[in-house]
Amino acid sequence: MKKLLLICLAAIAVLSSCNDYETYGDKKDKERNAISKFISDSSIVVISEDQFVLQGYVTNLARNEFVKLDKSGVYMQIVREGCGEKLKNGETANLCCRFEEFNIIKEVYPCSNNSVLMAEIPDVMRVSCSNGTYNASYTNSACVTLEGHKYGNMCFTYGASVPAGWLAPLSYIKVGRPKSMDDDIAKVRLIVPHSQGHTIAAQEVEPYYYEITYQKEA
Repeated sequence: MKKLLLICLAAIAVLSSCNDYETYGDKKDKERNAISKFISDSSIVVISEDQFVLQGYVTNLARNEFVKLDKSGVYMQIVREGCGEKLKNGETANLCCRFEEFNIIKEVYPCSNNSVLMAEIPDVMRVSCSNGTYNASYTNSACVTLEGHKYGNMCFTYGASVPAGWLAPLSYIKVGRPKSMDDDIAKVRLIVPHSQGHTIAAQEVEPYYYEITYQKEA
């Protein structure tokens, strides 16, 4: 009788652990639901790429429009197109980025370099453009010092690889530096699914929301 009871308890424990286990499919469903809720709660109007093209590659801020980019699944709002020029084909440049990061599922702000104390310390990524494809990695010319080495907050937190979602806006924004009081640097808002995110996003299957500015390094 005692042996039978132990077998039953073991079976219950196994079934319980199985119920607690999340498959990759479960996590993707959770991510999709979290993005949908975030879009609804934020009163975001999602437009198609076709509509985005018809509007002259502009997202209407008054309507809080975000375009869903078909290839990447990234949702993008262009707050400011920026000044100067876009990156040219064959060009490589260092871009300074200031950002706020929000984990949509956990509802926390895990990383940023846009506080008052860090206003002059951007993350710097070295970007190359080849036939409309962008590749990038964070450089060590930015802020956080560890044992004599300097790292940007994104690099320090997640590694040197730039999330693909951060590169999605580069086809649509200008990345020059202001030369007059009328010039504004580029600013975007992004909803980045885990497949386009950094290492932690990919591992945890979690989407992130960003506000990011871009400009060439001086």
